[in-house]
Amino acid sequence: MVTPFLPGDSLLFVAGAVAATGGMDIVTLCAVLFAAAVIGDNTNYWVGHAIGPRAFRWEQSRFFNKTALDKTHAFYERHGGKTVIIARFLPLARTFAPFVAGVARMTYPRFFAYDFFGGALWIGSLTLAGYWFGNLPFIKNNLSLMIVVIVAISLLPALIGWLRHRR
Repeated sequence: MVTPFLPGDSLLFVAGAVAATGGMDIVTLCAVLFAAAVIGDNTNYWVGHAIGPRAFRWEQSRFFNKTALDKTHAFYERHGGKTVIIARFLPLARTFAPFVAGVARMTYPRFFAYDFFGGALWIGSLTLAGYWFGNLPFIKNNLSLMIVVIVAISLLPALIGWLRHRR
């Protein structure tokens, strides 16, 4: 919740690229990043879980009312797994999805399983992509461009959603 705007995808790619040059051990890097990702999401879940009931005491609130909570809970029980996994790859969603899952009281073992899998997929795919492709001359010579491309790709789903909403 503290740093929702940090460009996580590009940082993972660059960390993998640095590891490819011998700057870091890739196994240790992936293990530490994976642990941080899972611990961070679980912290967000439990903060949401603790704060949620207090926020929904205002029955007349536009956003924080019992009906909204019930709908959110039903959504997370039905689509929470997909949401937790896909949110890893979306800059703002990756910060708020676990928090909302906690507020909505998504079943914790289910949340944890999807969070664990999503964290492994997110950390593994981007860090290993940087590791495998980081030593290619084109990538080395255009690392700044690659960072911009990764950030653009990660923002693309939000842009598409916004454009669809405007139509």
